[in-house]
Amino acid sequence: MRAWRARRRPVLPAARGERILAWAPSAGGVVAGSRHALYLPDRLPWEEVAAAEWDDDSGLLRVREVGQWGEPQPVHVRRLEAPALLLQLVRERVSASIVLQRHVAVRGQRGARVIARRAPSSRAAVAWFVEYDEGVEPGDPLVRERVEAALAQARSDLGE
Repeated sequence: MRAWRARRRPVLPAARGERILAWAPSAGGVVAGSRHALYLPDRLPWEEVAAAEWDDDSGLLRVREVGQWGEPQPVHVRRLEAPALLLQLVRERVSASIVLQRHVAVRGQRGARVIARRAPSSRAAVAWFVEYDEGVEPGDPLVRERVEAALAQARSDLGE
């Protein structure tokens, strides 16, 4: 007799053509992932996940969305049960969405991160993002100049 029970694939309103690959029960329902997106339960494409952090002690998954400068980045926090496969999928898919990432120093070690992202399962156009280190002001002319130069170089390196 086996000590485990097979978990049944959850019924989620996945987008057409998407298949749920991994999931974990949560107090608010199920958190799941497909090849194209994370369901929290709303669909969040992998290229729009800025970061995902797992706290083993509390059992909390914290997902931060890509945002616009000056606006708060949406954060989703879910307590998960038995998340091992889902966490592996999250790590793999978020990493696969990053085409290029470079840090540009402006003042000492502080600066900005230039990031090119694309849906990991498509040939769609690359989306460009800039994340500024704490204490770095995007309106500063030196910051703007260095970031624009870094963006131009990164675009050139990708053949754009």
